[in-house]
Amino acid sequence: LAAEGLRFENAYCTPLCGPTRCLFLTGRYAFRTGGFTNQSAHDPTPEKEISVAKVLKGAGYATAHAGKWRQVGGSPDQWGFDEYITDPTASGFYWTKTYTLNGKQVQKDQEVYYHDEMFNFAADFMNRHKDGPFFLYFALHLVHAPILRTPDSKPDSNHYSDNIAYMDKLVGKLVAELEKLKLREKTVVLFSCDNGTPGQGATIGGRSIHGKKGQMLDGGSHVPLVASWRGTTPAGKVTKDLTDFSDLLPTFAELAGTKPPQDRVIDGRSFAHLLK
Repeated sequence: LAAEGLRFENAYCTPLCGPTRCLFLTGRYAFRTGGFTNQSAHDPTPEKEISVAKVLKGAGYATAHAGKWRQVGGSPDQWGFDEYITDPTASGFYWTKTYTLNGKQVQKDQEVYYHDEMFNFAADFMNRHKDGPFFLYFALHLVHAPILRTPDSKPDSNHYSDNIAYMDKLVGKLVAELEKLKLREKTVVLFSCDNGTPGQGATIGGRSIHGKKGQMLDGGSHVPLVASWRGTTPAGKVTKDLTDFSDLLPTFAELAGTKPPQDRVIDGRSFAHLLK
């Protein structure tokens, strides 16, 4: 994705997953919405806030959510997602017999790897909407504790490495599906993470990371961000421009030919021009 797209060196979210998802959905900082922590991330509700999904629905997009949702108030359909798949409990989001599909609990006879179910859902959604614009929010739990085996794990393998490899595999399968549908040149793919590293003392390129997940330091909120749109994004480029997750809503709105909500403060600024 980076080889065909644009990599942001200074991209930031919040140091926790719940507040980051609130920031992404609304384009508004936590002091406006109340989504400060994982415990208060349910305070921004679809009755109070307008989500990126509703903005894109208004521009004629089909919308879908797959994966992690917890902490955020309400359900994905209330926030404007036409279709969704989520895990229903705080445990069992890797290997499970149950998950929620469009508001109904699915019960399996034997354990399935939930992320494979996510991919199957996403591929089906893209195939059914290949002739019109769509927006897919694919929220992997990978890589998140508990670090368990994947379907590809060997008996003596390192499961943390396995989780990273499986995340990469699923992202690759999504891109391959776009290729198959001949949509790669019509689709912007953004890859990022919802908080920084969980460990202290970690290094990148021999340099120590300052801070960790849960801390308002660089290591807690500095995340990768890659935007890849074959034939449009400048291939293999790197930008040092500062951006954060509040910028995603106005960026998607501009790309869809519409505007962010006009009746409230949107903290983000579109970086659509950088993608072109």
